[in-house]
Amino acid sequence: MNIRNVAIIAHVDHGKTTLVDKMLMAGKLFKEHQNVGELIMDNNELEKERGITILSKNVSVTWKGVKINIIDTPGHSDFGGEVERVLNMADGVLLLVDAFEGPMPQTRFVLQKALDLGLKPIVVINKVDKPNCRPDEVHEMVFDLMFNLDATETQLDFPTVYGSAKEGWMTDDLKAKTDNISALLDAIVEHIPEPDALKGTPQMLITSLEYSNYVGRIAIGRLHRGTLKSGQDVSLVKTDGSVKRTRIKELHIFDGLGRTKVDEVSAGEICALVGIEGFDIGDTVADIENPEPLDPIAIDEPTMSMLFTINNSPFFGKEGKYVTSRHIKERLDKELEKNLALRVEETDSSDAWNVFGRGVLHLSVLIETMRREGYELQVGQPRVIIKEVAGEKHEPIEELTIDLPDEYSGKAIEMVTQRKGDLVSMERKGDRVHLEFRIPSRGIIGLRSNMLTATAGEAVMAHRFIEFGPWRGPIEKRINGSLVAMETGTAIAYALDKLQDRGRFFINPQEPVYMGQVVGENNREGDMVVNVTKTKKLSNMRSSGADEKVKLAPPIIFSLEEALEYIQGDEYVEVTPKSIRLRKILLQEHERKKLAKQK
Repeated sequence: MNIRNVAIIAHVDHGKTTLVDKMLMAGKLFKEHQNVGELIMDNNELEKERGITILSKNVSVTWKGVKINIIDTPGHSDFGGEVERVLNMADGVLLLVDAFEGPMPQTRFVLQKALDLGLKPIVVINKVDKPNCRPDEVHEMVFDLMFNLDATETQLDFPTVYGSAKEGWMTDDLKAKTDNISALLDAIVEHIPEPDALKGTPQMLITSLEYSNYVGRIAIGRLHRGTLKSGQDVSLVKTDGSVKRTRIKELHIFDGLGRTKVDEVSAGEICALVGIEGFDIGDTVADIENPEPLDPIAIDEPTMSMLFTINNSPFFGKEGKYVTSRHIKERLDKELEKNLALRVEETDSSDAWNVFGRGVLHLSVLIETMRREGYELQVGQPRVIIKEVAGEKHEPIEELTIDLPDEYSGKAIEMVTQRKGDLVSMERKGDRVHLEFRIPSRGIIGLRSNMLTATAGEAVMAHRFIEFGPWRGPIEKRINGSLVAMETGTAIAYALDKLQDRGRFFINPQEPVYMGQVVGENNREGDMVVNVTKTKKLSNMRSSGADEKVKLAPPIIFSLEEALEYIQGDEYVEVTPKSIRLRKILLQEHERKKLAKQK
């Protein structure tokens, strides 16, 4: 059976999605798409905006009579749950690296998982058309990385393809530039092993799911052995060992960008099953008479939690469609079905939940998706998960890499060490410096915005979870207090102008505010209550300079991640489809003072 199942691994922005699009075009699938210039794979709005892959996707292309199933993997370790599932379907991987930057920390995370599973890599060195690229050095770096990750001799003997996905060419010899990407497709057919067509009773691990409004949930996975037919009765072996009987109504295989209905599927093919009831990711579809389960997927533990609660601010329900606790609970339950690395725990209150995930990015993508679907909610400060190991407190430790111009390196090292980070290595790349640290996850919260300010926006940061390590002691948090609105109303330019020497604002004039909303950052420690709705008193006397124009500094506008990393323990981020606001949990000033006294 001529099939190759291949997953693509790449760091954010190394050209993975562009490459897949070119492969699809090479398979003559998209004559009509060729001039559009759109990315076919990252089709989710969030993915387009951030330029990252969040959800894995399946497509296929036929080359010289061989069907190549291409599986797109997320590059970020926060989406570890996605990565685990995807690699279970593949027999080999394409490791895509930038010819200038070389392998990056996020690449390392996914590559480690792939090598552990024994998958065969093909290295694709992309963007060799860029000035100052260094493909030979990058090739050496990839070899060293694989060696450090304990790759086997077979894995270390990897074929390499060079090229430019953007310009649409690939070659196995750097001196001979071509005008197409057939070198890459040939390498896949030649070096990626065919899936084993194991004989016996059917076994399929459900590694992914899709949802259709017509047929409900669709199970996706790779058939490990045997054959499946549409209309066949099968057993569904749950992860807890219980067995349910069910029937496959329809069988689909991936064809181009879509799916094609078939009557039968053999071992090694990636397929979608319609009609199976009550399954979860990690369950096995097996023989009706003699069900044998496959090993379920091992998922990394969550490292961070946030409190999700209903929006109870004075502006609730003005912008969102779904605002009640029932709506939010149903949405979180729906997310749990497909987001493996997520956990949700009830709290004492019926309208708040503790949501556990792999990091701020993992959780903020969920919040951002909910807000675009019309939900309103409030989210508390991110907290890292602390474990007890042999009577000692352990916390998540991450590897942090920062790439920045030489003149800012001292400032960056000082900022990270203040947050209990240790410098592991420092290497020069031209006029830039590459720094590597080990730092507690707590130290990374809020670091990005400060680092960008300190380095004039030049620093490129990436981090990945390594392990739980001993607690490293208290970390200094944001020292500056908040400017809190005194009353509900509309922000007036006159009032903002008079308060400019007190701090920096997060709001524009004429924006509605409510009492207890955080409208800016104080220049000093401690919170300060300010009246931003105060208008100018009019008298019938004209004073000199009365009509001078108000000059306001532009406000700081937070993205969702920045807002989550910025807030303090007594604050919430209020998220609605149109706004992101910061607020105090207790809106009344006297209540906040009372609580402070009790503490």
